Amino acid sequence: MKTNHTLFLVGLSLLPMLSGCVGTGPNTQQGAVGGAALGALAGAIIGNNSGGHNGAGGALIGALVGGVAGGTLGNNADHERGTLYQSEAEATTNVVVQEPPPTPAPRIEVITPRPRAGMVWIDGYWGYAGRGYVWFPGYWIMPPPRHRAYVTPHWVRRGPAYVYVQGYWR
Repeated sequence: MKTNHTLFLVGLSLLPMLSGCVGTGPNTQQGAVGGAALGALAGAIIGNNSGGHNGAGGALIGALVGGVAGGTLGNNADHERGTLYQSEAEATTNVVVQEPPPTPAPRIEVITPRPRAGMVWIDGYWGYAGRGYVWFPGYWIMPPPRHRAYVTPHWVRRGPAYVYVQGYWR
């Protein structure tokens, strides 16, 4: 009975931290939440079935490991597909420089046939990753509900400096 009580308290303490992320944030947040939930479930089962019958400890360790793994996979998806930011304000980063670094020469891409009706092509682009540019190849994607245009990453002048803005949908 004490194990169930501990599991409830652990879940209750994580609820405020995780509830704002579900379904509203980028893939990194959603991956972390999903990974933590699956990790907690797996950890609780493994912990409860082990010699010590410590489901709460297993759930806590599983949630931490699952959250990190899910966040990592979600972050990778963000970089591959572009995070679902819906405005320039959401997509603005903390990368601020006096002059933006020059963008490398454009790459030539072959646009493949549209896989399904309604999908839009996101052109490949050079994204800035803190210390330099990284090439993100183009791809087909079904736009999010109520969105049809993708704004590629770019630099915006803000006062005497430039701020890097990630790609976003409008």
